[in-house]
Amino acid sequence: MTTPPPPSTNISSAAACENHGCGCAGASTSIAVPTKQPAGGWETFQIASMDCSAEESEIRRALDAITGIKALRFQLGARTLGIRASDQALSLALEAIRKAGFDPQPLSTVGTAGVGAVGDHAGHDHDHENGHGNGDGWKRLILALGLAVLAEGIGFVAPDTALFKALGLAIAAGAIALAGPDIYRKGLSALAQGKLNINALMTVAVSGAFVIGQWPEAAMVMALYAIAELIEAKSVDKARNAIKGLLDLSPQEAMVQQADGQCSAVAVDQIALGSLVRIRPGERVPLDGTVTQGNSAINQAPVTGESIPVDKGVGDPVFAGTINETGELTFQVTAVASDTTLARIIHAVEEAQGTRAPTQRFVDRFAAVYTPVVFGIALAVAMLTPWLMGLTWMQSLYKALVLLVIACPCALVISTPVTVVSALASAARRGILIKGGTYLEEARKLRVIALDKTGTITEGKPKLVIWKAFQGDREFIAQLASNLANRSDHPVSQAIARGLTSPALAWEWDSVEALPGRGVRARRHGTTYVLGNHRLIEERGQCSPELEAKLLSQEQAGRSVTLLASDQGVLALFAVADTIKDSSRQAVAELKAMGVRAVMLTGDNSATAQTIASQAGIEEARGNLLPQDKLQAIENLREQYGLSAMTGDGINDAPALAKADIGIAMGGAGTDTAMEAADVVIMNDDLRRIPELIRLSRQTHAVLWQNISLALGIKAVFLVLAVFGHASMWMAVFADMGASLLVVANGLRLLRARTAA
Repeated sequence: MTTPPPPSTNISSAAACENHGCGCAGASTSIAVPTKQPAGGWETFQIASMDCSAEESEIRRALDAITGIKALRFQLGARTLGIRASDQALSLALEAIRKAGFDPQPLSTVGTAGVGAVGDHAGHDHDHENGHGNGDGWKRLILALGLAVLAEGIGFVAPDTALFKALGLAIAAGAIALAGPDIYRKGLSALAQGKLNINALMTVAVSGAFVIGQWPEAAMVMALYAIAELIEAKSVDKARNAIKGLLDLSPQEAMVQQADGQCSAVAVDQIALGSLVRIRPGERVPLDGTVTQGNSAINQAPVTGESIPVDKGVGDPVFAGTINETGELTFQVTAVASDTTLARIIHAVEEAQGTRAPTQRFVDRFAAVYTPVVFGIALAVAMLTPWLMGLTWMQSLYKALVLLVIACPCALVISTPVTVVSALASAARRGILIKGGTYLEEARKLRVIALDKTGTITEGKPKLVIWKAFQGDREFIAQLASNLANRSDHPVSQAIARGLTSPALAWEWDSVEALPGRGVRARRHGTTYVLGNHRLIEERGQCSPELEAKLLSQEQAGRSVTLLASDQGVLALFAVADTIKDSSRQAVAELKAMGVRAVMLTGDNSATAQTIASQAGIEEARGNLLPQDKLQAIENLREQYGLSAMTGDGINDAPALAKADIGIAMGGAGTDTAMEAADVVIMNDDLRRIPELIRLSRQTHAVLWQNISLALGIKAVFLVLAVFGHASMWMAVFADMGASLLVVANGLRLLRARTAA
């Protein structure tokens, strides 16, 4: 199981840009969740031009030689850099960053280092700078395209005179000046460092075309490319910000009860733990908490993916971002704004977006080799075709420049992160929290899934399944058992009390006595009654062969049996069991249909394990397992079947969750242990989410390879056209732009993925 990224790693980087340095994620906005950082000495800086991990790498290289820097924290989506260093080292670091061509602007001195909490501010400033945040960017680029078209028109229809040539040259230069400053800046910077990325290729191609007199095409290439980059940036934003909308689900203010009992509006980020908050019907829950007053139905779909509202009463948990539908509630805050379940979900998705999936790593390595190779081919075409094919030097140079434009790997490299991020966001909306692209891709390979019983296949709490009266009035016996059960806090007794429909009258007892390990004994009107286990009845000498047979049949069905008896004999039998979830049978059936074997691993006795497994449709069940036994079982399953997953509650199953190739925690709406221990968290404890995960993984894999095939296929076609002289520069740009938009659109389909069977 892969270890999650350490705190110093980037958690929202535009990984698509690592090798080609394009601005494709330049307009992305951070998912601005306040993140936990180590306290002490952090300084935060906004670096507006830090678009992607290419710039991050440049900054890291610039800071490598400086001693005294304790830690760096990059938030590329927010375009911020946190530095923990001595004063002298900090000063040297800022100077080195400026020499590398960046402009770090101080945002705040962070005591608890909330480096990630400034995404909206940083993203807004950068958008303003580049014109992405309003209509200025589009107006500028449309004007550039208009000038490029005019330059092309002059070249086609105007007389071949010095005046019209000068006019066309000036108009083309104006188009390039409007569209190309950012591309030229990044391209020249890359060339100065000996790097061949997309901006370097475009800089060389446009400059070369202008020099050889093809200025209308140079202008058209630059304008089309800049427009393609802006369209692509907006498309990528849709994927990266798909989960960001969850932030808007939490209100900015909440009604907090004051010392005098009155409620007043308080900013959510100022509300302390333990505060009492009131929410009316129709309002959204601002923070996590526990209900202290009222009853209502809560729509938990934003957090758990459940479509049916959940009834909440005193003692029940509520989660930030969910919707109060029917009644007024008062709850006590159990998590501050930066630590709610919703905030931790979004933070986990950010971390997952910042990690690269296996296919993405392959594509990045391929692109790192592909770009220099094609650059070398273009150079060979420019130098050799005059000798081999009899072309003029101008013709050869033009053909080489067309090859450079076709070689741009943007479509290829952007194809994977957009797809992975879309799938991660789609899963999160369904209540499936995937901690990284690796687990998303690997899930399709699963061949066996080990399932814990309690809380995973079953409800995790005892329930009265059946009760039988042997003598006396049934209504009287129900009231008697209910009264006695309410005198005990044992889970089995409480299940009996909840399960009996007859109202428990407020009886007066002469005496009540707890019998540890056996039950409870009480006396009323001179008669002694007991409610206890098999052992207690045996000690009283009230067992019979007939009763033993009844007890055995219930115990073989995996039920705990409690008996009600008086001095005259046994009055009734109560069977309590941890009942199977309605969704478990369907989930196991779906897994079986997908070729994935389900195996139950439980600490319960073998008889209970076999009973529950049979009810769920599981063919193999192993009982009486300690945590270390489950660990060994996972190793055995992996050897026998291949890639394995373990599903449990994230606490007593932690060793097995860690050992499995993919650990899947039934999160119970995001318990701390489950969120940290597993690779995947099922937020609503519904096993049917596991088949959905596997289907989504298979869909993602298919889309990834569709995108790679599209990108390379289109490149190959235009490469052949260019070699035989049938492709111009602006056609090559259209091909590159079309391929990029096709793969982005294809990847975005996963945001609307239907994962039902």
